[in-house]
Amino acid sequence: MTDSQKLDLILSEMQGMKGEMQSMKGEMQSMKGEMQSMKGEMQKLNQRMTNLELHLENGTDKNIQLLAENFVELTKKLNQAIPAADKNLAYEVKVNYLIDRVHILEEDVKKLKLQFT
Repeated sequence: MTDSQKLDLILSEMQGMKGEMQSMKGEMQSMKGEMQSMKGEMQKLNQRMTNLELHLENGTDKNIQLLAENFVELTKKLNQAIPAADKNLAYEVKVNYLIDRVHILEEDVKKLKLQFT
């Protein structure tokens, strides 16, 4: 192989490397555009997150506090109403017991009538 052939071979390899470098440069520019797009998306997400935090702090927290305050009042009212509910339940149990006893007594009366006839 002559010096001229060696130089031609080196030149052709250098040109190939130059083409690859230009291709890589184009890819880098494309990636730079994608990175800018992702940066914009991240800024939008950051803004949405800030809005969400403000909503939670200003709206939800205040509403939870109102619910908690009203819950205390409702609990007091429920505690006042429970004794009445307990009395109703006790009366219901007594009435059911009496109904069962009446049915038993009715059956006994029927049996007695049958025996005397």
